[in-house]
Amino acid sequence: MFQKDRFIEDCKVAVADGQKAIRELTLEAVAEPAGVIAELGEPTQAGVYPLYQAADLTVINFVWAPYMTLLPHNHHMFAVIGIYGGREDNLFWRRIGKDNLAPNLEAAGADSLGVGQVATLGPEIIHSVANPIRKLTSAIHVYGGDFFNPPQLRSQWDHESLIEEAWDMENTRKVFRQADARFNAGLAAGAED
Repeated sequence: MFQKDRFIEDCKVAVADGQKAIRELTLEAVAEPAGVIAELGEPTQAGVYPLYQAADLTVINFVWAPYMTLLPHNHHMFAVIGIYGGREDNLFWRRIGKDNLAPNLEAAGADSLGVGQVATLGPEIIHSVANPIRKLTSAIHVYGGDFFNPPQLRSQWDHESLIEEAWDMENTRKVFRQADARFNAGLAAGAED
């Protein structure tokens, strides 16, 4: 059965062995989604919930509101994403230039993850994320570095213009708050969940 503290301790040891070792731990964790929910609680609100943060490792419980999307962004560190509830769609992007006045990304691929599935993203992958379903999606994200205080400046790209700008964690938290408010307003209005 999944135990948060044990998972974190195992990740702290495995991070020295790299992304593949973290992937194996995450696959094992989300293989039993009921155990993750029992340990972390049934997700009720969209948000970014840090479980552990250090210079070489960050573990986050991400909960995505229905139909929410997060703009294209990079991490400059590896990421392992394990889904334990719902569905997460990733759109992958590639740079096509450095012009700050014109779009400098183009779509390069996609992947859809369901419960029990894990995705691995290399340090320079650019992706955007969407929850395409009518319920909350929950995932354990493990990063090979300090997600909240990265040593290398990260980027995000405007949804509409696809122009690069500095990554803004407060904007990310705002997107989650707004998506959660829309979700709760729909529930209050009697929409199906």
